[in-house]
Amino acid sequence: MAGHTRGSGEAMSYQMTVGLLVTDQEKYAQYRAEMTPLLEAAGGGFRYDFEVARTLKGEAGHDVNRLFVIQFPDRAARERFFADPRYLEIRARLFEKAVGATTIIAEYIG
Repeated sequence: MAGHTRGSGEAMSYQMTVGLLVTDQEKYAQYRAEMTPLLEAAGGGFRYDFEVARTLKGEAGHDVNRLFVIQFPDRAARERFFADPRYLEIRARLFEKAVGATTIIAEYIG
């Protein structure tokens, strides 16, 4: 949805709020360390990042112990990033072994 702007003329970004059930903190930390430079090169970044002690309510059917907001310049940048073979290799090697469940809580232009 490129082309969206705020009233001030500032470009609006594509954002996602994501909840994870991280089962291997060490592998997940390595995943984040390796994928972050690719994310930043794609114009993306993390706006918020939380470790969660307890899930009080959720529709996903699993606990969440990590919650973050990730942003991209637009939806196309998001799709390119997640399809990048370098990212896919990091994901297969680290993320898939470190995360038991993923929930996309919201996607929006902000």
